[in-house]
Amino acid sequence: MNAQELLLAGRAALAAQPFSVMLGTQVVSYGDGAVELHLLITDQLKQGRGFVHGGVVAYLADNALTMAAALSMGGGVLTAEIKVNYLRPALGQTLVARAWTLNAGRTQGVSRCDVFALHDGVEKLCAAAQGTILKAPAPEGHKSTAAGEGVA
Repeated sequence: MNAQELLLAGRAALAAQPFSVMLGTQVVSYGDGAVELHLLITDQLKQGRGFVHGGVVAYLADNALTMAAALSMGGGVLTAEIKVNYLRPALGQTLVARAWTLNAGRTQGVSRCDVFALHDGVEKLCAAAQGTILKAPAPEGHKSTAAGEGVA
């Protein structure tokens, strides 16, 4: 696939996830073993002290990790485990997750992700994540989403 086709495949994979659609997550880049996702920060995504909830940050990292691994492993992947280090509270207008594959084998891969909070044009690193991603067939009767098939 060329770069435009890969980006469209990444967007289709995300569009097949009702939770991601509900949140409004966007695929900004998808290719060369790396992915960038954006999520607008709304009041509904914040915890009681006004920061983006850690679960939202972890969700974005998880999706970026698996999508990066799907590129390297040929789709059909699921997260086996994820580790998130929260470095600072996420404040701003947009969360930006950038993930890449460190290693991709036949059945397992490892991806890394940095999550930034974009505030008035300035990015601040708010979380660093790493995950183990497994090759996994889609459940019976599940519709394929091209390159992102089975991305969790």
